[in-house]
Amino acid sequence: MAGRIAALRDAFGGASTGWPSPDDDDAGTSRHGRLTRVTSAHADSRHPEWLHRFLNVGVAFCALILLAPFVLLIALLIKVSSPGPVFYTQTRVGLDRRAYRGDRQKTRREEDLGGRVFTIYKFRSMRVDAEVAGEAVWASKDDSRITGIGELLRKTRLDELPQLWNVLRGEMNVVGPRPERPSIFLSLRTQVENYHLRQRVKPGITGWAQINQAYDSCIDDVKNKVALDLEYIANRSLWLDLKIMASTPLVMIGRKGAH
Repeated sequence: MAGRIAALRDAFGGASTGWPSPDDDDAGTSRHGRLTRVTSAHADSRHPEWLHRFLNVGVAFCALILLAPFVLLIALLIKVSSPGPVFYTQTRVGLDRRAYRGDRQKTRREEDLGGRVFTIYKFRSMRVDAEVAGEAVWASKDDSRITGIGELLRKTRLDELPQLWNVLRGEMNVVGPRPERPSIFLSLRTQVENYHLRQRVKPGITGWAQINQAYDSCIDDVKNKVALDLEYIANRSLWLDLKIMASTPLVMIGRKGAH
């Protein structure tokens, strides 16, 4: 992983600029081929954006229809296994649309949160008092805040299923970097090089990082995840999205990402 991160840093131009050198034609490579360098204010795909949107809406709509009985079963299990609501909502940071204007001009927001914030939906997997102080806390192995059914949901990543609604609303894609909470985003962009570049595409339910790495539990995990996210952005295409979608059920069955 360390070698791939070094290659990605070189591919994006090193620590000084965050962008590739215009004279470097032999930048880092990924496991699925040569990295395509990001050369504009936003991440260019090999296919039109409307095709990506068509694919995401189609997959999300079909998944909601096909999985409706399963979703109802999960909701029932959550309700009878622990007190509290079935769904859990949080504010997350989404796409930074300013990147599409090619500048960083001031907006009406008083604070730069890195992108447009939105409400994300998840199946509740923790006790209702998991964050009494209101502060975000990384989940850890054998976390006592996780409920019995919640442990299974998190291991199989089924707690993310309600985000298919976020996809239909246009706030997320099926495939993309995972969205983060504003407080955590503001902290991590000062600790992790090029962290803000993840916001150049819509966040996703699953992604290149999710099928290759477990849940974050420390800052080193985040650095590895960012490297994978940037690798995805540099090579973004419909075919890569389909490959990630096809690989996600295998990750869920294999219960990769135990916490």
